[in-house]
Amino acid sequence: MGTVFIGIGIGVAAGVLSGLFGIGGGIVIVPALVFLGLTQKHATGTSLAALVLPVGILGVLEYAHRHEVEWKYAIGIAVGLTVGAFFGAAFAGKLSNLVLRRAFGGLMLLVSLRFLIFSK
Repeated sequence: MGTVFIGIGIGVAAGVLSGLFGIGGGIVIVPALVFLGLTQKHATGTSLAALVLPVGILGVLEYAHRHEVEWKYAIGIAVGLTVGAFFGAAFAGKLSNLVLRRAFGGLMLLVSLRFLIFSK
């Protein structure tokens, strides 16, 4: 039962940050699950399983209420995410956890540098 409450805490943190910044599970959920001892593959799979549900619907409704959703982009991104997630998951299954963890860390580092150094 404690695991469920830990999951709720991670979910609330990810939800708040998602609502604020539009970030996905990879930035909050995956690192938190790896920190808790899951492998990179298990953390990624668990994050995707949680995000499959309409977790963002209330945030979407709030932004849509303020006319701050570009629906054509959103639809295109949703289609791309669906296809991309399938192929990404298939590719991830062929890589080791160490390679995935290092690649993920490198991606986060590049994104961090982009926002910290190259933002105007």
